[in-house]
Amino acid sequence: MLTLFCLLAVPAFAQQPPSLEIEAPPELASSRARLESYDPRPLAEIVRVIGLDQPGPPMHVVLAAENSDWSRQVSPWTAGFAIGEAGLIVLFPSRSPSYPHDTLEDVLRHEVAHVLISRAAGGEPVPRWFHEGLAMAVERPWGLRDRSRLATELVFGPHATLQDLDLLLAGDQGMQSRGYSLAAAVVRDLVAEYGEESPAAILRAVAGGQPFDMALATVTRRPVPTLEAEFWDRQRTWTTWVPVIASSTTLWLGVLGLAVLAVRRRRRKALAIRQMWAEEEAAEAAADAAAEARAAFEEHDPRDSGGLVH
Repeated sequence: MLTLFCLLAVPAFAQQPPSLEIEAPPELASSRARLESYDPRPLAEIVRVIGLDQPGPPMHVVLAAENSDWSRQVSPWTAGFAIGEAGLIVLFPSRSPSYPHDTLEDVLRHEVAHVLISRAAGGEPVPRWFHEGLAMAVERPWGLRDRSRLATELVFGPHATLQDLDLLLAGDQGMQSRGYSLAAAVVRDLVAEYGEESPAAILRAVAGGQPFDMALATVTRRPVPTLEAEFWDRQRTWTTWVPVIASSTTLWLGVLGLAVLAVRRRRRKALAIRQMWAEEEAAEAAADAAAEARAAFEEHDPRDSGGLVH
């Protein structure tokens, strides 16, 4: 859709990547070694897109076990979190990452993005929907699973305001998954409509002292309610056509259409076969007629009946 969101596929390391200091207990030594071998250079592109000239001081990454104090402070499905103003990232390697992540490295990139967003905003408050949506947008390309999940949320879920997204992201696991999907869609739509530089411009305005909603309105020249309405209007491809395509009537019409097409093809094939047979029969009949005519001619030819001696 947008080359901006295929950042990691076409790296351009104009900035320095953030420095990571990894801490882990002995039982997580293998996970620590795994992350220490991770190439941080693609993270430099996140620094650029978010609008920072430099990534700032090293980020402290803590790998926490299930019996740690860190694990008791968050929900059991949380695979990692960041405290942006402290430059702190906490990851739980023993937990299976859930949407929008697949691996421990995915979680690391996401949380690094959160720290960088906080730094770009100068430590000023940023709504969680923008934090999560932008972190998802810059950490990885938008894949088929993201598109499928978004289509489901847009078609079967109610319209959500930006404030609703913050409530979803503070809810249970299912609510959070929906919040992640919609937040990422809103940020991607924002970039599509107002340009690649718009997230960085919003964060700079926030760092300069503007409240987030004012910064958003200043960059887009749209008040928040108008932005929400326009976002949903642009989703009509999903909200109008997907239910029609997925309806039972449409499915039956599709099956009927395929059946009619199959019957027509079979009839055409049968007609072609009958024409071939007719041509072969005509050729055989012509050959038989020619053979009979030749035989009759040879039977009455006087040159074949012998001569008289006088």
